[in-house]
Amino acid sequence: MKRIVCLLSVFLFGAGLCKALASNVVDSLKTCSKEEQSMREVYDFLKKCGHYFIATVDGDQPRVRPFGTAVIFENKLYIQTGKKKNVSKQMKANPKIEICALDMTEGKWLRIAATVVTDDRREAKQYVLDQYPSLKSMYSADDDNTHVLYLKNVTATFSSFGGEPKETTF
Repeated sequence: MKRIVCLLSVFLFGAGLCKALASNVVDSLKTCSKEEQSMREVYDFLKKCGHYFIATVDGDQPRVRPFGTAVIFENKLYIQTGKKKNVSKQMKANPKIEICALDMTEGKWLRIAATVVTDDRREAKQYVLDQYPSLKSMYSADDDNTHVLYLKNVTATFSSFGGEPKETTF
């Protein structure tokens, strides 16, 4: 009988602890800033689409190409490319970019206007590569080619064929 009471006490204590932890998680979600919520919404859309198109400027000529990386690291939205690529050189010359992602299943799209900032720290490179293991065959956190950038001064516009556009910033 003592054993049953002891096990029941442990169970009830554990259940109370789980409830308290769950409550803390919910509270922390409620305390996310509007900017963090906006960034998460943009990130979730990009991840759902899988691929998006990024536009840069090459002199007076716009250049557009597909990308697939999107990572939140240290509360910033990151993308990745190679420093040897023209897109990297174009972003270095003019850090203003636009991104467009299309969700065909729901008939929605996202346009992002932002400024990119290079982050050459090994930790940032490694984190991005850990999220996309397939890139490790081409890139390394220790090479001179891996280029990770975070987006700042972001204006994101969610659109659809049937509704009003929704704009958010972070």
